[in-house]
Amino acid sequence: MATVRLMGIDPGSRITGYGVIDLDGPRSRYVASGCIQTDSSRPLPERLKIIFEGVAGMIREHQPVEVAVEQVFMHRNPDSALKLGQARGAALCAVVMAGLPVSEYAPRAIKQAVVGSGAADKTQVQRMVGLLLNRAEPLPADAADALAVAICHGHTRQTLNRLGGIALPGRRR
Repeated sequence: MATVRLMGIDPGSRITGYGVIDLDGPRSRYVASGCIQTDSSRPLPERLKIIFEGVAGMIREHQPVEVAVEQVFMHRNPDSALKLGQARGAALCAVVMAGLPVSEYAPRAIKQAVVGSGAADKTQVQRMVGLLLNRAEPLPADAADALAVAICHGHTRQTLNRLGGIALPGRRR
């Protein structure tokens, strides 16, 4: 079975996390992770450009074959939800411009796949991602969340392959 490189993205208007893993059969191996940070004092369009260019740069550098993105969840603050949606759109545009298939996952599905509980908190996700990817040093929360998206996609992809199907680009879960 060939190794497949996957990228996960945890979008945010101030911090967008990214995580890259190699999937080799049932094993996931850490490749890279980090955060694309924007200055919240800058106008939103400038921050969206930084997110777009940052995601595009990570795609060029790490060459994933598939990308998974966390879906927007409803915030209490409508303004925050709109900004999150716009940041997510900037990241998605970078992925689509690179010609890569995109899969989207709800936050609860990601937590369920990685921790075993859709109600897991950020600390539990960080800890489990570190264990699954044999990372001794703690990962920043946004990078760990992005790696969790990639791990979730890898698990879903493997399950669909075992069932005789393949993960369809853009399929909502």
